[in-house]
Amino acid sequence: MKQDYFSANNIKYVESLYKEVDILKKFLNQNGKIMSRRRTGITAKNQRALTTAIKHARFIGLLPFVVK
Repeated sequence: MKQDYFSANNIKYVESLYKEVDILKKFLNQNGKIMSRRRTGITAKNQRALTTAIKHARFIGLLPFVVK
């Protein structure tokens, strides 16, 4: 069975990744939208936590809402 990104890199708390912009950018497409679970290959639980972390990073200004 293929491991997802977070379990392969031993990341337990995805919600606290909002400060790690480089990791979050891996899960955004070139327009700044969050990629789907099917495309990224992570679990549903981690996808929900990742979405929360990305939205948190956008709110505090670390990530843009839209990319032109």
